[in-house]
Amino acid sequence: MEGSVRLLACLVCILPMGSFVRTKRDTTGNLLNTDVHSAPTQRWSMQLPAEVSAAAGEAAVLPCTFTHPHRHYDGPLTAIWRAGEPFAGPQVFRCAAARGSELCQTALSLHGRFRLLGNPRRNDLSLRVERLALADDGRYFCRVEFAGDIHDRYESRHGVRLHVTAAPRIINISVLPGPTHAFRALCTAEGEPPPALTWSGPALGNRSAAAPGPGQGVGHQVTAELPALAQDGRYTCTASNSLGRAEASVYLFRFHGASGASTIALLLGALGLKALLLLGALAACTSRRRRLEDPVSQDTAPRPQAQESNYENLSQRSPRSPPTATCPPRGASQTQASTCAP
Repeated sequence: MEGSVRLLACLVCILPMGSFVRTKRDTTGNLLNTDVHSAPTQRWSMQLPAEVSAAAGEAAVLPCTFTHPHRHYDGPLTAIWRAGEPFAGPQVFRCAAARGSELCQTALSLHGRFRLLGNPRRNDLSLRVERLALADDGRYFCRVEFAGDIHDRYESRHGVRLHVTAAPRIINISVLPGPTHAFRALCTAEGEPPPALTWSGPALGNRSAAAPGPGQGVGHQVTAELPALAQDGRYTCTASNSLGRAEASVYLFRFHGASGASTIALLLGALGLKALLLLGALAACTSRRRRLEDPVSQDTAPRPQAQESNYENLSQRSPRSPPTATCPPRGASQTQASTCAP
């Protein structure tokens, strides 16, 4: 009986040793065949923070590191960042690295503001976002793809939340007509945290009052309405949050005529006066233009040109002796003969 127990114990010891040797030989053979599809030492995983905060206009870094089931991989790879939702959200950045290269060549960078900081060969996909705006606020997801097997790719499911903060900014303020010839004022501002809006003006006795309006709380924008403006004057909208405040004003002036007919007559008279002034200005411009276009020779009579005088030419010649008188023949009359010399 004791010998049977010893024999059984020896068989139990020999069987595990044989199984261990066979498993070791099989694993070694797989390692010699390929180092890409070797027995996994670890599995796919990604590490990202829950949230990253930065102010609008500045830069933010979204960290992302990963592990993969291969002991070594130097084949082609692609790094991708998405916005909004995983797997289906729009891509904001993509780069690709060739086999054996640590340079990931950028293929897509939305608005040129996204740049890879990490090295995918060293399991780092960290991304830098420049010139932040409120529209960049949201969730981002990193993804890495190895060439070859469809299973050699991984994407974060929860991503990282980018929280963009901004001081208030009033983007619109206006006065609009309301029912029964009344007027109302609207003010829209944006910021993160969403700002609180207050109105002040003569209708409130120069006291501040908050009045929510349509669209309040949509995204980073807030709208406040001041209905039924009862008095003319200046109305001021103030937006404030923990990062600052902003103000903007609008003015209301109304005609206070005796009746609607008198108001219309006043408006028509003003328009007629403007039309007359415009016609007078056009007539003056036309007259001045005609004067500039007419030549000067038409205003004055033409002067005759000086011509050379024969008398002047004669006066410039050398003097000559006076002509001698000729006497008629002796048979002539005494009257003619008296002019001759004796």
